[in-house]
Amino acid sequence: MAVDEAVLKETGLGLVPPTLRLYAWEPACLSLGYAQPTSDVDIESLASYGWQLVRRPTGGRAILHTDELTYSVIGPQEEPRLAGGVLESYQMLSKALLRAIQMLSVPAQSSPHPGAHDPNGNKGPVCFEVPSNYEITVNGKKLVGSAQARRREGVLQHGSLPLYGDLTRITRALCFPDEQARLRASERLLERATTLESVLGYRIKWEQVAQALITAFSEALNLELVPSDLLPEELEMAEDLVVIKYANPEWTEKV
Repeated sequence: MAVDEAVLKETGLGLVPPTLRLYAWEPACLSLGYAQPTSDVDIESLASYGWQLVRRPTGGRAILHTDELTYSVIGPQEEPRLAGGVLESYQMLSKALLRAIQMLSVPAQSSPHPGAHDPNGNKGPVCFEVPSNYEITVNGKKLVGSAQARRREGVLQHGSLPLYGDLTRITRALCFPDEQARLRASERLLERATTLESVLGYRIKWEQVAQALITAFSEALNLELVPSDLLPEELEMAEDLVVIKYANPEWTEKV
């Protein structure tokens, strides 16, 4: 999360170009949306599994980051592909996400969901329970969970694409009134969300999914992507942000 914000700040200063970033998490980590209460988290259970906790700079609800590919798209406000409001830019980026998923032989779609929450406003503790407008679904089940932040420096959108594994694991780290409520949340999650493995019937490699995203963003958004490591300035800023923000209880427990 610190790297995503550091890239956002450096992009806003014009020091780096708009960036597509692809990454994974080790160890597993529960991320909370910007305004999600920490009381949603069962801290003891989280620790018993060896999972970490972080608060995102974007909205939305909780995601357990494990066995997934995470993407982030970062650029200045004046970047045409990020122009407009949250929904307009989100719809534009969904075209690239959709093409990437379809390149993997997944019959995905991105459609308006009347009455759906916006990408930053899901209710309930779990992000993947409810599709938002123009999010990627397969047979009505959510496949990609995304959220966006629009700042003075620019726009950050990042999202989670589960590759395999038990989606209901997240309920073990969240608080519910009783075990029946936890079970119902698990059942809803399996009814409303899915993984690439569940759709394809086999486990796909992270690298293959990453390459599909690179190709799709290049083609769908007419981009020339240039591979690059993080600049020293980005790394230094990210390290500072870890200390003052993302590893700081004052930030994590602020709500």
